[in-house]
Amino acid sequence: MDRVPALEEPLKKLLGGPTAKVMAEHLDLHTVGDLLHHYPRRYEERGQLTKLAELPLDEDVTVVAQVADARVHTFNGGRGQRLEITITDGSGRLQLVFFGRGIHKPHKELLPGSRAMFAGKVSMFNRRMQLAHPTYAKLGADAAEGDDTADIDSWAGALIPIYPACKGLESWKIAKAVDAVLPSAQEAVDPLPESLREGRGFVPLPEALLKVHRPHTKADIEDARRRLKWDEAFVLQVALARRRHADGQLPAVARRPAPGGLLDAFDAKLPFTLTEGQEKVSAEIFDDLATEHPMHRLLQGEVGSGKTMVALRAMLAVVDSGGQAAMLAPTEVLAQQHHRSITEMMGELAEGGLLGGSEQGTKVVLLTGSMGMPARRQALLDLVTGEAGLVIGTHALIEDKVQFHDLGLVVVDEQHRFGVEQRDALRGKGKQPPHLLVMTATPIPRTVAMTVFGDLETSVLDQLPAGRSPIASHVVPAQDKPHFLARAWERVREEVDKGHQAYVVCPRIGDDEEEAKTAKGKKKAEEAETADKRPPLAVIETAGQLAKGPLQGLRVEILHGRMQPDDKDAVMRRFGAGEVDVLVATTVIEVGVNVPNATAMVIMDADRFGVSQLHQLRGRVGRGSAPGLCLLVTDMPEASPARARLNAVAGTLDGFELSRIDLEQRREGDVLGQAQSGVRSSLRMLTVIDDEEVIAAAREEAVTVVAADPELDRLPGLRTALDALLDKDREQYLDKG
Repeated sequence: MDRVPALEEPLKKLLGGPTAKVMAEHLDLHTVGDLLHHYPRRYEERGQLTKLAELPLDEDVTVVAQVADARVHTFNGGRGQRLEITITDGSGRLQLVFFGRGIHKPHKELLPGSRAMFAGKVSMFNRRMQLAHPTYAKLGADAAEGDDTADIDSWAGALIPIYPACKGLESWKIAKAVDAVLPSAQEAVDPLPESLREGRGFVPLPEALLKVHRPHTKADIEDARRRLKWDEAFVLQVALARRRHADGQLPAVARRPAPGGLLDAFDAKLPFTLTEGQEKVSAEIFDDLATEHPMHRLLQGEVGSGKTMVALRAMLAVVDSGGQAAMLAPTEVLAQQHHRSITEMMGELAEGGLLGGSEQGTKVVLLTGSMGMPARRQALLDLVTGEAGLVIGTHALIEDKVQFHDLGLVVVDEQHRFGVEQRDALRGKGKQPPHLLVMTATPIPRTVAMTVFGDLETSVLDQLPAGRSPIASHVVPAQDKPHFLARAWERVREEVDKGHQAYVVCPRIGDDEEEAKTAKGKKKAEEAETADKRPPLAVIETAGQLAKGPLQGLRVEILHGRMQPDDKDAVMRRFGAGEVDVLVATTVIEVGVNVPNATAMVIMDADRFGVSQLHQLRGRVGRGSAPGLCLLVTDMPEASPARARLNAVAGTLDGFELSRIDLEQRREGDVLGQAQSGVRSSLRMLTVIDDEEVIAAAREEAVTVVAADPELDRLPGLRTALDALLDKDREQYLDKG
């Protein structure tokens, strides 16, 4: 029997079952190699204390601090005991609390003046931050002889690694586990070609692993980080380069628009001219469609930049060439909206084969999960016979029953809402791989595009069509200044008086028993900690309060995701026709909803939405010739990070700038996690915002390596690293095209 390579040894063999179980369940670490790539988040120097002043609420933290004082309090008539210990680090103070029998050991060990590492979840009690029952390990001279924790101080000479930890497995326990597996680092297979490693002056991989876990100096950490960052960027870029190379080998039918055909007829009836940006991007897409291997293009465009128009012209070009085009939308509301706006833009050209339809026209069908059987049957028939050149639908398009006559182009709207499997299933419906156009209104910084969408060519629409109006955005601090909120509702009335309409957006629906149960459970937990929080505002209650209160007399309706599809569509039609003054909705209106007469939006509990989401929502107003207004209502105090985020959104309409802010504030894995179809981020050291140069350089090197050796036959180490990145679960996440 072959020996299991050292880095593939299961952790339970070396660490024992209970520890290995916690590592697997909470940190997704299963093998020796996984643990060696679980890097310290930061390093503590003896004498340098963590900032207690900057602790995040509700997060597991590890702090190094000194005990300032310790007191035992009694309660319940002397029957209960509580130990309160105050620790300090020079920047702030933090209270630790222990109850009942749990007070004896810390009371004896944590004497004023002693220093220790403490780990626990930060909570709030009586408006003060605290750690309840933290675990701790004493440091330095304070660590008892023969105690498990006595060697903490000598871990790394002067540098103590602080690991990303979890409940039940503190940083120092992870450090002990790393000590047990560190000798295996010597057997790590180096993925980098030797010439590349030497040319760039990187330390070998075993040395980098040793230095990152047990550095003696800050220079050791720097050496290790440089090398490990490069590995992550390079292996990922090689995977993407191989994907692009393989795609380049696939056959596809070249699709060129016929002169005097459907596209020319459509262009001739447009009541406006395309922007320069739309012309340029269309030319890039038409060039791709004319080649005999599949297009894989990402179309990024600011909210309202006219992406749908560009996509529609590409779809018409494919129909001209005898093929069919499918547009995949993430929600039924959006699919219906696209179908309505596309048929309106095309007019008689969307009625091919019907009485009064144009002879150059084609049929445009809608296919969603909630359609009635007769309409569905007709739509399926139109697709399989080729009668329908265009189909717009939700994931219902992907079902096995759906067959195409000749699928030539797939357009995916708001790509991040779809799993890779869904895109693949639709692509598999062509006789040969269809061309693929992926659209997103969430601007993506260049580095993320290179990392996440590295196998797609990118086009950017950054110009707004003529006649679009600017949107003024303001933060409304409802708690600090209630009169600002009253003024917000006056502004909504003023817009309606001018003949316009408004949206009010809430984070929650508010009709669900499940929601009530969750809120009940949360409420109990919250009451124990703080009386400051309230559940997020809900559509149903808010609509009722507005209709009876500040917006009395206006026509107020609601829209949310749990309504019946026909009801949703009816509400959107009434709103579009101007029969509703104020639409109180959830984020169901976030993408694609287009009502040019809607000029004002009030977002309640705006701090509960992400930066990109707020930017998307705001893009629903100012779509006509009248200026737009977006009011971000929040209860958060002025100095809070949430307010800083809202100020950033109010301060700029530049989606690329906001996506950068968003990325800086979120964990890297969230960004890549979306793209990786729910798979754990493979990035541990690389940060896509700060490491732009590393990513760009790695991409160039990867292209060179793959061009010379697409199968990586001469680079077994790189092949192994790729296989580890692209294990069966993960292989799919790169497959965007």
